[in-house]
Amino acid sequence: MEYRQLGRSGLTVSSLSYGSWITLDSNSAEAQKRCMHTAYDAGINFFDNAEVYANGESEIFMGRILKEANWSRDSYIVSSKVFWGGSKPTQRGLSRKHVVETCHGALKRLQVEYLDLYFCHRPDPLTPVEETVRTMNDLITQGKILYWGTSEWPADLITQAHIVARENRLIGPTMEQPQYNMLNREKIEKEYLRLFRDFGMGTTIWSPLASGILTGKYLNGIPEGSRLSKPGLEWLKDIYLGQNVDSLNTKLKKLQSLCHELGMTLPQLSVAWCLKNKNVSTVILGASRPEQLTETLKAEALSVKLTAEVMTSIDAILENVPIPERVF
Repeated sequence: MEYRQLGRSGLTVSSLSYGSWITLDSNSAEAQKRCMHTAYDAGINFFDNAEVYANGESEIFMGRILKEANWSRDSYIVSSKVFWGGSKPTQRGLSRKHVVETCHGALKRLQVEYLDLYFCHRPDPLTPVEETVRTMNDLITQGKILYWGTSEWPADLITQAHIVARENRLIGPTMEQPQYNMLNREKIEKEYLRLFRDFGMGTTIWSPLASGILTGKYLNGIPEGSRLSKPGLEWLKDIYLGQNVDSLNTKLKKLQSLCHELGMTLPQLSVAWCLKNKNVSTVILGASRPEQLTETLKAEALSVKLTAEVMTSIDAILENVPIPERVF
């Protein structure tokens, strides 16, 4: 396993990590226990979670697995995210109250004494940035979190958070968690470049397979039981299959042909492609079975096959593929 620095911080994170956005909500506890052990044994040291995943059940599942595994606490990194905690006004957003209470809840659910990473899951237009920055700084000084970051924030707002932190001698955000894949490149490759340059931001990117689109399994429609068929995820279906489906499928078929030449699968190519970006600190993987995860983990070793010539070929294939601006 390759390890990278989380931006300019001193934290070393595995280039591949394991997340539980939908995974722990839709599979048995035993299957997920095996997946997490497979990840840890392969050298993965970062496990990603959030208060909203399965309404807190994902953190409870993960906490039980971590407790039973009894891995040394200094050998892994665990995260949570705050924004959506419930339907009542005080159960959502980035107010001091909700940020603090969500942190306490995550610590309890995950059965840990501190969070390594704590993300503001989306920007909150109702809460002043200074309030959120000060709250995160307080949680760091209290030893409840070690680093804080953002997820899917616009670059201007992240810059504002850094300015507030510097002016008030507070700790600013260390990392951002954006979506990044061959079909969604705008933030990492354009919008955030000044954040990497000016603030040394790290990234923990999600959806390297574009919610399954980059596995090729939707070339002949939406299979029953797949992610895009699940109630509540219609927004994914609308983003990726709502338009230009024929054009997108043509490009996916060309990518599959390239994969055949390189001796890898489309999911492996997609993850390896993300790893080639120097501004990617870690790529978050998900899996429903250990065997699936084992195959995807091979992407790191296979990334050497993505030479400059191959990367140019991929860009040529992807030309004119629509890039969604935002997920939410």
